[in-house]
Amino acid sequence: MKLKVFLYYPRYIALKMIRFYQRTISFDHSPMKEFFPGGFCRYNPSCSEYTYKSIEKYGLIKGGFKGAWRIMRCNPWSRGGDDPVK
Repeated sequence: MKLKVFLYYPRYIALKMIRFYQRTISFDHSPMKEFFPGGFCRYNPSCSEYTYKSIEKYGLIKGGFKGAWRIMRCNPWSRGGDDPVK
């Protein structure tokens, strides 16, 4: 039982780090969202929220890769739009 709990610590730490980022410097979630009232990220949900949900659903490795791929796709030349975690 202790081994199973121990395996969730890296996921827990990654999720806490994403929430810390969202509360402090994210243009979509922090108090800095006043500078971009329509949102800064081209996708819905934002890239950090997508990464958070994918790590929750798939785990740290697969969810982390899905989040990294999403961040790489979020650029000025992408169309953006709705892209929920599947």
